[in-house]
Amino acid sequence: GFFMVEGPQGPLLTRAGNFTPSPAGDMVTPDGYRLLDAGGAPVFVPADARTISIAADGTMSADDQPLTQIGLWAPTDPNDLQHRDGVRFAAPGGTEPVIEGGRIMQGYLESSNVDPIGEIARMIEIQRAYDQGQAFLESEHQRVRDVIQALGR
Repeated sequence: GFFMVEGPQGPLLTRAGNFTPSPAGDMVTPDGYRLLDAGGAPVFVPADARTISIAADGTMSADDQPLTQIGLWAPTDPNDLQHRDGVRFAAPGGTEPVIEGGRIMQGYLESSNVDPIGEIARMIEIQRAYDQGQAFLESEHQRVRDVIQALGR
């Protein structure tokens, strides 16, 4: 599932869950997009709240008093997701709440699905292929230059 945030041109989906309270009391992403609850309204934290906790079902509490339920959303058609910026996506086909198996884990960030060692090895392989192509072009250029000089004599 995805979290829903308020974007400049409508709601956006994100898997980045590193939200913090803004000075105005809204839960926001590091770049200021407001988190939306299960009903699509911005999540607000009272200024005097000392502790904030989030249960696995998304219930957000301040000082052990329930405030709201953070929504977990899924695009109606996952193939319809459109990348916007950073880790945010638009779902022009609409969204629906995630019901079964969706849970929020406080204090965790989703790890990347990238194998860094494999990607570095692949990058080195691509760089070597590029260098070989460049060397071929340079030798071909020199051969053509030598032919032109020989014909010009």
